[in-house]
Amino acid sequence: MIDLKEAIEKLRSGGTILYPTDTIWGIGCDATDEEACQRISNLKGRSDDKSFILLVDGFPMLQKYIPEFQEVCYDLADFAVKPLTIIYPDAKGLAPSVLAEDGSVGIRITSDPVCMTLIRGMRKPLVSTSANLTGKSTPSCYQEITEDIKSGVDYIVKDKLKQKCERSSQIIKIGLKGDVQIIRK
Repeated sequence: MIDLKEAIEKLRSGGTILYPTDTIWGIGCDATDEEACQRISNLKGRSDDKSFILLVDGFPMLQKYIPEFQEVCYDLADFAVKPLTIIYPDAKGLAPSVLAEDGSVGIRITSDPVCMTLIRGMRKPLVSTSANLTGKSTPSCYQEITEDIKSGVDYIVKDKLKQKCERSSQIIKIGLKGDVQIIRK
């Protein structure tokens, strides 16, 4: 396993990182730190009305920020065959810029060892937005990430094991009444 102490220190002090996720390479920060989230939006040239995807290490952390959600979410997460991001309604305790206009937020429970170490080191959710400028194609591997992004973060997690190209997660939106909407397959 790679040493992530410096990355965790950067995250705890309001920094941004470039890191491999359980899907594609992402730009991340503490999801409760509004200033750090704004720095990511500025780096990407992203509008303020676009929300972020977050990573957590399990349902106990998820429940801290999403107090109420449908029971079906447990089954969806448990039986997913590939990484699954679920958009939950009525999030609490997160930076305002990670939320959609309706107060919802996309969260994925990760099992990736690098992501788990970062999340557990911070003890908070981790922003996971694609490592690209807004309007540009999403890089599926490190070699495709532009220098603007690489030089715009405070720290790059170098993981030689994650050089292969990956795909984005599936995204499903769950309503308070249990309605399910597929956003991305």
